[in-house]
Amino acid sequence: MNQKMAVKLANDLVMTIFMFVAMAYYITGNTIHEFVGAVVFLLFIVHNFLNRHWYIKILKGKYKLRRILQIGVNLLFLVTMIMMMVSGVFISSDVFPFIPVNNDMMYRQIHVQTAYWGFIIMAVHIGFSWGMVINSVRKMTGITSANRIHTIALRILAVLIVMYGVHSSFEREMGSKLFIYNPFGNWVNDDSITRFLIDHLSIAGIYICGTHYALKFIQKQERRAVQKTDMS
Repeated sequence: MNQKMAVKLANDLVMTIFMFVAMAYYITGNTIHEFVGAVVFLLFIVHNFLNRHWYIKILKGKYKLRRILQIGVNLLFLVTMIMMMVSGVFISSDVFPFIPVNNDMMYRQIHVQTAYWGFIIMAVHIGFSWGMVINSVRKMTGITSANRIHTIALRILAVLIVMYGVHSSFEREMGSKLFIYNPFGNWVNDDSITRFLIDHLSIAGIYICGTHYALKFIQKQERRAVQKTDMS
C-alpha cells in the first residue's frame, strides 16, 4: 500500500470513529459532542482535499450504472454533511457560542435529521469502497489469496451482523429518527458506549453489506451483458 492511500484510509477511519462518538450525544454530553463534531468537520475537509481529483474527473469517462450511483451517493453525502455541520455551528453553545442565531429550533431539527441521514449515507458510501478496504487489509496482513473457508465464515458473520442490525434499527426506532424530529431524543434504557457502538456498527453493517453485494450483482449483470454482446 502506498503512503497516499494509507493516509486516506487513516483519515477516513478516524473520521468514521469520531462520527460514531458524535452520535452518542446522550452519553458524551454537549461539550464533548461539539468538540468531536468540530474535529469531524476538519477531517471531512481533509477527506475531500485528499479526494479532490474525484471532483475533477466527475465529468470525464463513461457513465455506467455503478458510477452513476456512486456519484449520486457521494454528492448526497457531501450536501448532507455540509448541512449537518453548518447547522451544528449555528446551534453551538460551547465551541461557537459567539455566533448569534434566530430560530435555533429549526437548525436543531436540520442538524439532528441530517446527522442520522448522514450516518446511513456514510455507510452506503463505505459500501462502495468496501472491496478496496478488504484488499488493503489483505495486503497489510499478508493474505494474498482468497480462502474458501474464510470467505464462508465472513459471509456468515455478515449475515449475523445484518440480522442484529435490523433488530437494533427497530429497537432504536431509526425510521422515526430519519423522518420525524423528536427534540427530546429517543434513548435505549441502560445504554452504554459499548452497546451503542455495537448497535450502530451493526446498523451501518446493513448498508455496507447491502451496497457491497448489490454492486457485485450489478457487475455480474454487466459482465453477462458484455459476454452476450461479444457472442452475438
